[in-house]
Amino acid sequence: MLTSVDTDLMRVLADPLRLRIVTLLAREALCTTHLVEETGAKQTNLSNHMKVLREAGVVDTEPCGRFVYYRLRPEVLEALAGRFADLARAARATADADLKRACP
Repeated sequence: MLTSVDTDLMRVLADPLRLRIVTLLAREALCTTHLVEETGAKQTNLSNHMKVLREAGVVDTEPCGRFVYYRLRPEVLEALAGRFADLARAARATADADLKRACP
C-alpha cells in the first residue's frame, strides 16, 4: 500500500528536472557545478531543486572543500520501487483470479 510519504516522494520525483538530477546522481556523486553543466539549469534554480530532494531524503550531501557533493540514497528509491512491486503483485493476483466487485 502506498503511504502519504510515498505520494510526497512521487510528487518530488515527478518534476522533469529533479528526475534528470536523480538519473545523473545514480551514476556518480556530483557537485552543483557539475549538475548545472549537465542540466543547463540556472544555479539558483538547481539549488532550489536540490533542497527539495534533500528534504525528501532522496539525496545526501558531502562537503568537499568549498563544494558540496550530492549522492543519491538508493534505499529510498528501492523502498518506493518495492511498494510498486507489491501493487503489481496484487494486481496480477486480482487479474489471475478474475476478482471484481459486484455492482449493486
